[in-house]
Amino acid sequence: MKLLMIGDVVGQPGCDYLRSALPALKRELEVDLTIVNGENSAVGNGILPKSAECLFDSGADVITTGNHVFKRREIFNYFEDRPALIRPANFSAECPGTGFYLFETVRYSVCVINLLGQSFMEPVGCPFAAADRILSEVRADIYIVDFHAEATGEKGALGWYLDGRVSAVFGTHTHVQTADERILPNGTAFISDIGMTGPRDSILGVRPECVIERMRLHVPTRFENAKGPCVLQGVLAEIDETTGKARNIERISR
Repeated sequence: MKLLMIGDVVGQPGCDYLRSALPALKRELEVDLTIVNGENSAVGNGILPKSAECLFDSGADVITTGNHVFKRREIFNYFEDRPALIRPANFSAECPGTGFYLFETVRYSVCVINLLGQSFMEPVGCPFAAADRILSEVRADIYIVDFHAEATGEKGALGWYLDGRVSAVFGTHTHVQTADERILPNGTAFISDIGMTGPRDSILGVRPECVIERMRLHVPTRFENAKGPCVLQGVLAEIDETTGKARNIERISR
């Protein structure tokens, strides 16, 4: 099975570029399953029904999210209509949505799990415990984890903790694609961060001037998406459908 995971889509520029680039990329790479992180897809970050529909229409089979998922209350009821939109599993069980989605075909089933880090983030439940719970409760041939976290060390710790128990642990959130992709000893594909989809000449998708002003002057600054050419970043992983072990992982940047 070929899995394509696309990094955080940023605002309208990211949505527009994904719509234009993803269909052809899926055909070129002969992708079987496409996962897109959409927690920054709405204008001003967060996710809205409109931006989620754009991602689905562009070719996403599953949309993962992160710490901004509930910033826009309009998304709350949308989870019922679109179960393939998931939020971090280590949020409170009382939150809208669920933390995993079971993607099923006639040949195999894939459980996509969304987790949120604790280091340098707002307080949430333990991602390690949440992963253990889902793995014990949900039967699937392949397990994929989107770990939305700030700290590289925490991402690496979860990757090694789940090595051999899941097919892949892909880091998201920092919007900067890392160069540490590898297959861990027991067959789990890992990378600290898969990058972003949005304006190339930016700071995490935002106009550099906005970020510089906040950091220099320490005053509230409205972030605006940068303009200009965009980039689509992510990873392509090949997974053995019988064993659930990863065969290969490679970075994508288009």
